[in-house]
Amino acid sequence: MGSDSEAEKSVQKEKEKKKMLALAPIAKPLAGKKLCKRTLKLVRRAAEHKCLKRGVKEVVKSIRRGNKGLCVIAGNISPIDVITHVPILCEESEIPYIYVPSKEDLANAGATKRPTCCVLVLTKPAKGELEKGEQEKLKSDYDQVASEVTELTASLF
Repeated sequence: MGSDSEAEKSVQKEKEKKKMLALAPIAKPLAGKKLCKRTLKLVRRAAEHKCLKRGVKEVVKSIRRGNKGLCVIAGNISPIDVITHVPILCEESEIPYIYVPSKEDLANAGATKRPTCCVLVLTKPAKGELEKGEQEKLKSDYDQVASEVTELTASLF
């Protein structure tokens, strides 16, 4: 019984090591385990409420139009040139951004089957309105993650 759980843990550690080895050198600020989990949870909730822009093209278009939110970028993108301009756009528009280790995890959280390079979590849905309670819950989660991201970014630069 105990050896099964130990074997599963070692397999999990191997997967995490592979994720970390595949990271791009520009993936800073990178979310730690706790912040990564919280960020992916926020992405999942935003996807349920249709407050999410997926993919580089959609995210860039949304940022250029002046939408505000939290940009979550996958750190294991190859070739890296695909997303190198996104952090610059985010900084110019004063949008907080964070890297997560895996594009597959980001896609799962964003409710898509294809791996996703980056997503933009919006505070309001693109169309329609949310219920008051749902809106406040999403906003509080967003504020918590955004404050942690800005804190992490401030400590880096």
